[in-house]
Amino acid sequence: MDLLDKAKNFVTEKIGHMEKPEATITDVDLKKIGFGGLTFHAKVAVKNPYSVPIPIMEIDYVLKSASRVIASGRIPDPGNIKANDSTMLDVPVQVPHSVLLSLVKDLGEDWDLDYTLELGLIIDLPVIGNFTIPLSYSGEYKLPTLSDLWKGTGKEEEKEDPAKVTEI
Repeated sequence: MDLLDKAKNFVTEKIGHMEKPEATITDVDLKKIGFGGLTFHAKVAVKNPYSVPIPIMEIDYVLKSASRVIASGRIPDPGNIKANDSTMLDVPVQVPHSVLLSLVKDLGEDWDLDYTLELGLIIDLPVIGNFTIPLSYSGEYKLPTLSDLWKGTGKEEEKEDPAKVTEI
């Protein structure tokens, strides 16, 4: 029995000091305004310290605003993290218009959406098994007014950058 405990402690110590993948949310942008709602996209940079690709099992997400959940979901099997490299993931988060209507008080005060995005990046590490990297990102998005949507901003720089164009 003592030998078994020593073996467990040895493995736990080695795994505890082993380098693990790291991830950060670098940006969250509003990509689309449509009849179904708003679509936000989170850019997630994931660093793999291993010489083999690591499969991502799934990504769980929760988007909160005004202390309530406005969107949640799961993205199954989004791909792999490149070996000895960083991989950029694009995580889409769909928010229905009906949920935005319930946030009118927060929007009405300053016409912006204060949010917190929580992600759980679940990866499959060799020997260890499933490992979750918890991530959180808070920000504020200034929503376009009706006149912005109909007239446009008039700035050529924003029209040329597809990441900043609002689709209707």
